[in-house]
Amino acid sequence: METAWSNYSGKKLQALMDFCDEYKEFLSASKTERETVKNALALAKKAGFKDLEKVTKVKVGDKVYLNNRGKSLVLFVVGKEKLEKGFNILGAHIDSPRLDLKQNPLYEDGGLALFDTHYYGGIKKYQWVASPLALHGVVCKKDGTTVDIVVGEKDDDPVVGISDLLIHLAADQMAKTGAKVVEGEDLNVFVGSIPLKGKDKKEKDPVKQNILKLLKEKYDIEEEDFVSAEFEVVPAGKARDYGLDKSMILGYGHDDRICAYTSLRAILDMTTPERSSCCILSDKEEVGSQGNTGMQSRAFENAIAELMNKKNEYNELSLRRCLKNSMMLSSDVSAAFDPNYPSASSPNNNNAYFGRGIVFNKYTGARGKSGSNDANPEFIAKVRRVMDDNKVAFQTSELGKVDQGGGGTIAYILANLDIEVIDAGIALHNMHAQYEVASKVDIYEAYRAYVAFLKDIK
Repeated sequence: METAWSNYSGKKLQALMDFCDEYKEFLSASKTERETVKNALALAKKAGFKDLEKVTKVKVGDKVYLNNRGKSLVLFVVGKEKLEKGFNILGAHIDSPRLDLKQNPLYEDGGLALFDTHYYGGIKKYQWVASPLALHGVVCKKDGTTVDIVVGEKDDDPVVGISDLLIHLAADQMAKTGAKVVEGEDLNVFVGSIPLKGKDKKEKDPVKQNILKLLKEKYDIEEEDFVSAEFEVVPAGKARDYGLDKSMILGYGHDDRICAYTSLRAILDMTTPERSSCCILSDKEEVGSQGNTGMQSRAFENAIAELMNKKNEYNELSLRRCLKNSMMLSSDVSAAFDPNYPSASSPNNNNAYFGRGIVFNKYTGARGKSGSNDANPEFIAKVRRVMDDNKVAFQTSELGKVDQGGGGTIAYILANLDIEVIDAGIALHNMHAQYEVASKVDIYEAYRAYVAFLKDIK
């Protein structure tokens, strides 16, 4: 089958490559949801978006945003139609599988200082050992100040890591199943080995004390400050070109910052539309979307209510009509066919492939479509028309064999608000691994698809 690459040459190809270079920079600088919101806001403000909380009135053509606690973000471009006619919505999540430090993380054992962690989201735990890791976090102190900390990303930064058992002593370990080769409580991060100088040799935990001294000197934080901190342990290093032909990108956090970035760029490029446009960048999808920065909160409904109020169009019935009349692409990744593991793929042309454009998943879920949205065919027909009219390369897929497993997105949550939704994203290799892989042409086609949807779906 002909791939989307055949449509690109000359200036069009250069535009694709430039877009992907900009995405690599964004991905490398956005390894946590807080960093993603910060960097997305910088791009939005440059494009003319204003803080809705600081705007008195909203009119047609205005571009506004609401920042939810620095961990999720909603952006709007106000269209010509009344808001109760509905929005065209793109919705992606900006959290990724990782390791989080526990609230009392620092301890010493065997003359080494370590951080105790709890993994976040679905991971293969054995993938996280014997690799260079970085610390990204924020410390909120009792006096109201916050301290941002990133260690392990600059060329002269140290990195941290988790040890693995040497093969010579690993007979028992290698006999375990993949789920048990490395246990969750063994994902402890090594951070130091030098004892505090000038202390009595009998003093308890001198290496830990030295790490605390370093943290105090550099960041002015105490051990007790970890209780009100949020530290994420992520793979160190930048996103890079992948493949001898540089046709792919390897990086941490494609799921789902790859769809977040392309959705963000789509709404930033919007001029005044007929129907109002919306882009949601949400948190906590990897752990079920709970919490006040997750999609299951009322934050999105509240954001629409604020916008309607400042356009003098708010009442409860208008809000409900707005939701019912809205249409959405749940911008989330899918699984690309992997010739190394063909047995996990769905047969009979129900797979996604690299190079064939954005992927539409009518349903996700697991085993009998449990937990899925299952988009309505009338809505899918509208989406098909828009993609074809704009000559966007697209494909359809399922997430592997029926009984193999499955996955979820935020689609069903928005569908529960009476919005028409379908999953639409970019196919990956290595999903949820430290380094995921995506095709550059698929990234660019997804961006084009999101622009077309915002502009033309009705």
